[in-house]
Amino acid sequence: MNQNNLHFDLHLFGAGETVITTEGVTDTTTGTVTPYTKSQGLSEEMRTYYSDYLIDNAEPNLIHDQFAQKLPIPRHGGKTIQFRKYDPLPKLTTALSEGVTPSGQTMNMGVVEATVHQYGGYVEFSDLLLLTAIDNNLVMATKLLGSQAGRTLDTITREVLCGGTNVQYGADAVDARYLLTGGKATGNHYMSVDCIKRAVRFLKNQNAEKINGAYACIIHPDCAYDLTNDPNWKFPHQYADTKELYEGEIGMIEGVRFVESTEAKIFHAPDLTPTARSVKCFGEGYEELLGDGAMFEDYGGRSTKHSLMIRSINEGNRANSDVVGRSILVWDESAGSLQYAQVVGYMNNDTMGDTYLYLDRMLVDADDPTKPYVFSEGDMIYPGEAGFEGRDVYATLVIGDNAYGTTELSGGGLQHIVKQLGSAGTADPLNQRATVGWKATKAAVRLVEAFMVRIETASTFEAGQE
Repeated sequence: MNQNNLHFDLHLFGAGETVITTEGVTDTTTGTVTPYTKSQGLSEEMRTYYSDYLIDNAEPNLIHDQFAQKLPIPRHGGKTIQFRKYDPLPKLTTALSEGVTPSGQTMNMGVVEATVHQYGGYVEFSDLLLLTAIDNNLVMATKLLGSQAGRTLDTITREVLCGGTNVQYGADAVDARYLLTGGKATGNHYMSVDCIKRAVRFLKNQNAEKINGAYACIIHPDCAYDLTNDPNWKFPHQYADTKELYEGEIGMIEGVRFVESTEAKIFHAPDLTPTARSVKCFGEGYEELLGDGAMFEDYGGRSTKHSLMIRSINEGNRANSDVVGRSILVWDESAGSLQYAQVVGYMNNDTMGDTYLYLDRMLVDADDPTKPYVFSEGDMIYPGEAGFEGRDVYATLVIGDNAYGTTELSGGGLQHIVKQLGSAGTADPLNQRATVGWKATKAAVRLVEAFMVRIETASTFEAGQE
């Protein structure tokens, strides 16, 4: 038998079908090829194994899905899925009459529809790589793809939850994200037990039901650091004998059980210029109407629809196109007040070493709104997407039962897909490429806004991520 005439069969790849081929062992004397039946793919058992393995590696990352009302992927039902919510039954304070059957009640059911979308990714193998270690590569690829799928689907749910309407800024000390401070000697807005108690009070007043006897909370490790030092904090070993622990559970306090995830939402403000988060003015500046070149006061308060130009000297740190579209806040040091605007353009004055930022609105004097705002030394321009001076802001979610819904991973929610060498036909004429990937069908929707609260705080730390 001539070993060079043997065809390598990648049994692990394909859709699992059985085919008759003309490939086989060649008799070098007669030149006869003996055909045989072979499997070109994973057996049903192996496909099930790898599919389950993919899901097993995805599930630990689905922190934000843990407390949802879950529904299977709809079969042949279009792209929408219906989640149900029920109104509580009213009190019955009228006494029953002897021998009289009271009128029956009907449940008031609401339906929330969500559109399912597909997501997915894959990795590609070369034939040489596969020839060296087939099983190990497929297992490792499936493990990595499972983690990727889990984190992707978790983020989709997270973004839906963090779009909720009930927001609590710190312990209600401020009323906007851009006012949250951190890293100061005093007055920082960090996560605290009082923040949690206020969120719990809100949920109780909304008659939000608890999940397994407690409200659930998803928290970032940076915020958990600021919370777990409280003497009333209980770690899982102190109550695990009475409760089944959630994935990532770290403890409980004030009737809330906490799960920790580095994927918890962070509102991060990129640097305003290539090397600086904020821009500090060190001389007087002014505003003027864009395009006319005349000072604002010459127009006597004419239309504020004109874009406005701020002259800010930023010590040689030049702006670039990344600043366009950014939200900014201008801190008036003398008045102790903030003004908000959006950058619609910029210009660097290389001769003067200045940077001009064109804004979508007029900034006015804090004491007299009819006058333009004039910069003075010590004033600060900083990005408006996060906290004070661009400090990272963390979202901590406190959740009641049936607050939101998601789709399940099983039953088509997450699929493991393997393609063998040459399965692309003429696109892979030399049988050089094989792939393994995942595809998920996913929907997430908030069902009852009143059953969840987003607490936004700064932290002792800054994660520096979006």
